[in-house]
Amino acid sequence: MALKSTKWLTVIGTIALCVLIVYLGQSHYLSNPESLQLYLRELGAIAPLVFILIQIIQVVIPIIPGGVSSGIGVIVFGPVEGFIYNYIGLLIGSYIIFKLVKKYGQNFILKVTDQKTYDKYIGWLDKGQKFEMFFALAILLPGFPDDLLCMIAGLTSMSTKKYMLINMLCKPAGLFLYSYGIKELLIFLGQFF
Repeated sequence: MALKSTKWLTVIGTIALCVLIVYLGQSHYLSNPESLQLYLRELGAIAPLVFILIQIIQVVIPIIPGGVSSGIGVIVFGPVEGFIYNYIGLLIGSYIIFKLVKKYGQNFILKVTDQKTYDKYIGWLDKGQKFEMFFALAILLPGFPDDLLCMIAGLTSMSTKKYMLINMLCKPAGLFLYSYGIKELLIFLGQFF
């Protein structure tokens, strides 16, 4: 039952994100990000805090695609601040899901992902030390399901310290590629509104 409600949250979150993208495009915020940045600066410290919270939530409960929200963060806050807010939110979210899986195990993972996706990556646990290398590489490069792999890492004997070290060192490269790639795509799409 929980997996179905998570899937619905993902659908609703994706639809809301699409509506936001259309709104940002029609408001010319995607083609002129400086105007959106000025608007958000008027909101003060609350805007970055809300964005970081959204990033934390989207890691723990995958209701919106993380790559898209990272791209929006760079558009909204600029390349440096957007990257920093993305990084903080994603690290905190990654820590939370690791600890949740350490406490609740496989049951937690299967509440937020389907069995087929879980089965696709769980085999790496049988590879012992190779899992840690695969995990670090997957966090380093875009295209892997980072959040799911962070959960699977929670099933291993990996220490929290090693887990966070891998995330802190490897996440910036993948985040940079995702954020700027998605940002450029969103700006391109903004030209059609």
